[in-house]
Amino acid sequence: MKPVIVTGSKREIADTVSRIDGIVREAIVFVDEPQGANQIGAHNGTVNGNPADLFAEMEPFTVRRGDVDDSRDAIYNRGDVE
Repeated sequence: MKPVIVTGSKREIADTVSRIDGIVREAIVFVDEPQGANQIGAHNGTVNGNPADLFAEMEPFTVRRGDVDDSRDAIYNRGDVE
């Protein structure tokens, strides 16, 4: 299984997703809040609209791995032990 990123208008995305073979398991949708909205989030207890909390719900799935060389060179070239 591989993830597919679909961009475009709401209609274009819906049309593209309907043509994809496979199962759609999850979608991330960004919804603009009305100006001045200050509601408590249902999932994570954070204040909606705060950019710092945009991906707070995904935090449990984030990989944290000490000192990792994620430079382009390290990603695309084999290491000494590979």
